[in-house]
Amino acid sequence: MTATPHQAVPASRGRGPVGLHILPSSMTVLAICAGLTAIKYALDGQPHVAMALIAAAAILDGLDGRVARILDAESRMGAEIDSLADAVDFGVAPAVVIYVSLLSTQPAGWIVVLLYAVCVVLRLARFNALLDDATLPAYTREFFVGMPAPAGAITLMGLLAAKLQFGDGWWTSQWFTCAWVVATSLLLVSRIPMRKMHAVSVPPHLAAPLLAVLALVAAAAFLFPYVLVLVLIVTYVCTIPFSVRSQRWVAAHPETWEHAPRERRAARREIRRSQPSRRPGVRRGIRRPSGQSMARLRLRKPGR
Repeated sequence: MTATPHQAVPASRGRGPVGLHILPSSMTVLAICAGLTAIKYALDGQPHVAMALIAAAAILDGLDGRVARILDAESRMGAEIDSLADAVDFGVAPAVVIYVSLLSTQPAGWIVVLLYAVCVVLRLARFNALLDDATLPAYTREFFVGMPAPAGAITLMGLLAAKLQFGDGWWTSQWFTCAWVVATSLLLVSRIPMRKMHAVSVPPHLAAPLLAVLALVAAAAFLFPYVLVLVLIVTYVCTIPFSVRSQRWVAAHPETWEHAPRERRAARREIRRSQPSRRPGVRRGIRRPSGQSMARLRLRKPGR
């Protein structure tokens, strides 16, 4: 789900080759085709192909907005197509895939996947409404409100990844699968702040290790794809408390609202240094008297 393409811009710019201008929208249409085809393969009993197609839709969704900005090809039509594509790719398609693959024999299966699909649509509607709200501080653009739709779809696919990797078990039981779908749905419509990936800046000294990690992720995508999906889900969920903490700190310091993330981190370190330490007394310069044990320093009870 991309933010910038939804901003109001002229429908026709009249600059540059037409072929390049329709490239972002073409990628969005391909994402829609991938999501709908995932439903077809799920109905044909090939859930692994359906998972791969939903992952492809998520990748295309993450690229179309960036390509639009690079080519200066943002348009209102492209923004509307992108929003509708998210509803199909990350709402309808994952719900049908999970229902056909895991929940079709469970009485509550259809109810929970309906809940998930509705929550995705509500989440997208709120996302679009927040984009048009010019009164919000600049720092709010760095956070999603609730889990983004692509992350919700991948989280939902974690159920299928666990079954394909480990077979049947408690993770495929009715109570767990329904609880997982409901929890994912609630995260989508929650008010929990979750940091946007493009708002995360990497320090220069961590660039090389990050590239090495990306190489490992690329290898795992081919060798252990289902394990990789589960690891990504756990990692993403573990970052939520840090996003909440970061958002609360920025909200409490209005003087940093207009700062870039790097400048804000520097200001946060400076504020932390200027505050008195909360460590034990030893760190504040309070030392035990030398040569005396703690037992001698205690008050003795008066004799009877």
